[in-house]
Amino acid sequence: MLGLARRTQGASVARSLSHAQPRRTVSFGFQNVPEEEKQNLVKNVFDSVASNYDLMNDATSFGVHRLWKDNFVDSLKPGRKGPMKCIDVAGGTGDIALRILDYAREKYADRETTVDVADINGEMLKEGYKRFKKTMYHNTPQVAFHEANAQEMSQFPDNTYDLYTIAFGIRNCTSIPDVLKEAHRILKPGGVFACLEFSRVNNPILSTLYDQYSFTMIPLLGTLLSGDRDAYQYLVESIRRFPPQPEFAKMIRDAGFTTGEFVDGGAWTDYWGGIATVHKGVKL
Repeated sequence: MLGLARRTQGASVARSLSHAQPRRTVSFGFQNVPEEEKQNLVKNVFDSVASNYDLMNDATSFGVHRLWKDNFVDSLKPGRKGPMKCIDVAGGTGDIALRILDYAREKYADRETTVDVADINGEMLKEGYKRFKKTMYHNTPQVAFHEANAQEMSQFPDNTYDLYTIAFGIRNCTSIPDVLKEAHRILKPGGVFACLEFSRVNNPILSTLYDQYSFTMIPLLGTLLSGDRDAYQYLVESIRRFPPQPEFAKMIRDAGFTTGEFVDGGAWTDYWGGIATVHKGVKL
């Protein structure tokens, strides 16, 4: 009887395991990790590199990331049609927010445009706050900092913003569709979603050279400049796991945005052959 009971109990456990749902996984660089763990893993990466993030971007891109960000903001022309209410997500260091405010002021004499800077990482927000203390916008209504998860922005009401920007941040989020859904919700009708992100290089020769540089030099520079090779190894790997341009454009459209045609110069604009790409969508 005891043997039968044990066999019956074992069979019951086996049936339970066979019906258990497998844990959902997402990419963390080239690894697949349980979905619920990615957010903390990414947080650890950016805690580690926050104080050296801008220096590292300069070193790894030879300063080109600054030109990409300038072109990104120029393409949006904040202030051209009057003051705007903007939100920059995953923007903890404040470099996009500062560019938006400077552009509106310098090009259109606009001192009413505002930017809410949102980032899940408190260490990155500290760097941005420190940066803004050196500017004319410190302690003004034009900028505010918020610790917030791009996937769940409940502290921001529906139909609030004219412009939503996210630069080199969306690939680090656990669920890109959730980020896009929240972006659509908090934008006003007619509001613009604009994303600058590393993307897919389509020229085979340039792609090969870029891969060789990325996987050898960037982790090495990470070691030399910040003492954290693993963090920059992850950053390189995360770029390669990000969806190619047409796939990401479809995700934007699936979230409810209208976009241009699925070609370079339509739904997206490639910089430097696709090393970086700007995607835009409009909420109708």
